[in-house]
Amino acid sequence: MEYPYAFHIALDGNGLNGLEGRAGVCIFRYDPRTGRYAYDVEYYDGMAGGHAVSVSPDRRVGFLGSTGQHLMFYDAANGEEIQRISTLRFEPTDSSIKGSTHVAWINDTQAVAAMGDGLWLTDLQRLDKAERLGDHGVKLPHAMKTTASGRYLVYGGMDHPGRGEACEVGIFDLHTRTARRVALPATCWHVVAHPVEDRFYALSFRVNPQDGRDWHEWSIAQFKEYAFEIDAETGQVLRHWSAGHDTPAHINSDVCISDRELIYCNGASGTIVMIDLASFTTFRVLDERPSLRAQLRAGRQVARTLLDTFSRGSAVTQGHHYLRALRVARGAMVDSVYACQLSADQSLLFTANRGLNQITVYDYPENTVRLRVRMPELQEFDGGLRWWSDPRLGFHHSTLISPPRVAVDPRDRALSTTRPPVATPEQTPAKPPRAPRQPRARQRPGAPR
Repeated sequence: MEYPYAFHIALDGNGLNGLEGRAGVCIFRYDPRTGRYAYDVEYYDGMAGGHAVSVSPDRRVGFLGSTGQHLMFYDAANGEEIQRISTLRFEPTDSSIKGSTHVAWINDTQAVAAMGDGLWLTDLQRLDKAERLGDHGVKLPHAMKTTASGRYLVYGGMDHPGRGEACEVGIFDLHTRTARRVALPATCWHVVAHPVEDRFYALSFRVNPQDGRDWHEWSIAQFKEYAFEIDAETGQVLRHWSAGHDTPAHINSDVCISDRELIYCNGASGTIVMIDLASFTTFRVLDERPSLRAQLRAGRQVARTLLDTFSRGSAVTQGHHYLRALRVARGAMVDSVYACQLSADQSLLFTANRGLNQITVYDYPENTVRLRVRMPELQEFDGGLRWWSDPRLGFHHSTLISPPRVAVDPRDRALSTTRPPVATPEQTPAKPPRAPRQPRARQRPGAPR
């Protein structure tokens, strides 16, 4: 069965700290015409800290970035590993979480990755012959994108466990091979490029160090949040948006962009925030905060969250961090949306909710639910886990393969925006029972719910 949409999501397993968890990939396929879906889930031995995925321009090869100093490529059709290599053979690192978490694809076989203090050009056809392009110029590079022209590589920066708060983003000119550091009033892990101009958007990611010094096991900061619009050629901040600490926009993950809005999801606050691009002032919020009933149903996730939270710092001397985190989460005891991607034609918004272990497809821009799927438990893929163990697969960053956007004559726009009817349970057969899972047999077809 053909599925026009493939939602690739990095997996880091159960628990609170995704920087230290497992490493895997979920490929969720969907056909909006029939409402049917299928998925593959794969975890990879010998890797840790699965963080972000991206797919080559020809849609044949996927990359799983991690905090574990590996480059790992997989078959985008089924998730099976193609090849991997240690980045430590090219350049050492001064922190165990300083890894190649993201890459920027240059063409079908080449991608740029951060290794140590440098940016390196890697090639799938000779993975052991990476070329160093130059220093990246920031403490700990994170999400990276190429701008519309392809000339500039732009990247966010994490707070460094040993070197402190970042408050910076980087711009690397691929023509001159020189880096520019842009100082900002807040740390920004994640970025997205403007679709047609050489500018980009950086989203603040504000945390506090445990005991005033540990930026590795940080705590959530309930400070105001920012979105910066930055010119890639000059490094100038063109506009910025800020929101007070009570706005549920804390601890963001995926960022995407439509013709009208900057869209990003927030794992701590349980929201998808959509900022109007024209004014860069007004915004709207799509709320995925779990209900009390959903939290009670997720008791194992809640228990693991509490255990991991109290193991990160002293509740006696650092109790204010716990109160702030509870306020940021609006009382929810599980984390939320980490994956969020918009289809090329801007009609569907895909999200993956880490805490509730579910994937949702919304009609955009209406933000009405088209499909919601509860994903299988981690125990299904790891027979060594007990039934009471945290069942989260560990959704993190994502990418979406979708049909390309087609230019539409304005006279035909009314017809082009008409969506096919959504199949209802009464119109489609019930989801067939799943066959017993065989080793590495991962595809699961399903009917609409």
